[in-house]
Amino acid sequence: MTDLLVVTALRTEYAALDGRVPGARVERCGMGLQRVAEWLPRLRASAPQALAVAGVAGGLDPALSPGDVIVASEVRDGTGRTVLRAAAPLVAELRRMGLRVRTGPMVSVDHIVHRPAEREELAATGALAVDMESAAIVRAAARARDRVPAPIAVVRVVVDTLHSPLGRVNTVVAGARALQTLRRIGPALSRWAALAGPREVVLAKPRSFCAGVERAIDVVERALQRYPHPVYVRRQIVHNAHVVRDLEQQGAVFVDELDEVPDGTTVVFSAHGVAPAVRAEAARRDLRVIDATCPLVAKVHSEARRFAGRGDTVLLIGHAGHDETEGTLGEVPGRIRLVQDPAEAERVEAADGQVAYLMQTTLAVDEAQATVDVLRRRFPSIASSATDDICYATTNRQNAVRAIARDAELVIVLGSANSSNSLRLAEVAERCGARAVLVDDATGLLPEQLSGVTRVGITAGASAPPHLVDEVVGTLQALGPITVTEHFVAEEDIKFTLPKGVVG
Repeated sequence: MTDLLVVTALRTEYAALDGRVPGARVERCGMGLQRVAEWLPRLRASAPQALAVAGVAGGLDPALSPGDVIVASEVRDGTGRTVLRAAAPLVAELRRMGLRVRTGPMVSVDHIVHRPAEREELAATGALAVDMESAAIVRAAARARDRVPAPIAVVRVVVDTLHSPLGRVNTVVAGARALQTLRRIGPALSRWAALAGPREVVLAKPRSFCAGVERAIDVVERALQRYPHPVYVRRQIVHNAHVVRDLEQQGAVFVDELDEVPDGTTVVFSAHGVAPAVRAEAARRDLRVIDATCPLVAKVHSEARRFAGRGDTVLLIGHAGHDETEGTLGEVPGRIRLVQDPAEAERVEAADGQVAYLMQTTLAVDEAQATVDVLRRRFPSIASSATDDICYATTNRQNAVRAIARDAELVIVLGSANSSNSLRLAEVAERCGARAVLVDDATGLLPEQLSGVTRVGITAGASAPPHLVDEVVGTLQALGPITVTEHFVAEEDIKFTLPKGVVG
């Protein structure tokens, strides 16, 4: 069991956690910088294998409420800042417990912050919450890292907020609620600390953004710079929560359908493409359209029109409800049918005459081939595109994940749950014999998924930003010593030109 030291400042914090963190030592350092300075020799002498600073704090973000949990991504004070990367699995565990958890900067000051104006000044720095002890304790631990190694975490429960400052009658109620929440997190601290230890990490290459995704994001960003706000985007530009959130912060407004877009404004079509009926509606509404459809998806649309134009019955291998599939099905209504798997391929009917098949660009290559095999057996003269429908980026990433999954106990796939290409990567890894998890970012990794794992493979879907991989590597590194290697499968140097409306 990992030697975990939990440090609190107040007697009430100590009482809330003492005996509730299995296998850990809980100590009280005292309130304020002077008391911390007097206590720090005990930290240096004890050399724990993991350290958690836990207690209550004052909320700075207006969205925070009493009882919310803050897990610090960094701690700041007048001396500087210390980045904390190890606590991502703790965030995941606390959220699974049903707690409202935020992760972000924590600021420490040398006094209790009563004045609303001072709180607003601190909030303006981007800090989520304020306390008095965390930064000094963490800085001392970081300086003595040879004796007090990672992991280090700072967990605080909000008592008072911008809207409910200290001194009001409801502070007593909020304090009781915060201490009750603090009691609940004790077992989670132990499960998190148990992850400390060395690991081998293998990165798949290629991974993360493909050329089509880079182009789509660039289209939205250029549209935001060029046209009056708001700029609307029909559906998610790519299927990744981080990308969508970042573009929303820049001013993009995401909608499900065009009826949410005011007449005469600017709308961007997502990388997954749209049906002709959507384009016709946009023209009727006098919308300024910028088309970010991936050229490889547009190629499949063109093939659907070509096959249908010569009288073929077109069979589309893909997933029902996916934005790309809906767009392709809409190209030739009545002449195209969806086939999701080999079982449906056995049942699909085709009219007399020539039959052709197409594929969604983000399918798992091996699974799609099984469906193709059935179709070729049933329709020996079935036609297909001259070039692969499954895009180069999907194929390359699946080949790369196969290579790293052979020796990995766990493969971490960075990507959102609605991302087809990311889901396929996790499925491919599992078919290669590895456990696989699909997470949006490091804070989606549960302790149980990492527990006992010493060989980790990491990849990212074509719609996942590269920095998410860096953050996961940073989290594993903060949990203990790691060795990082990269398994190279293919070089990608494809670039797509930008559409009309954002160039020139």
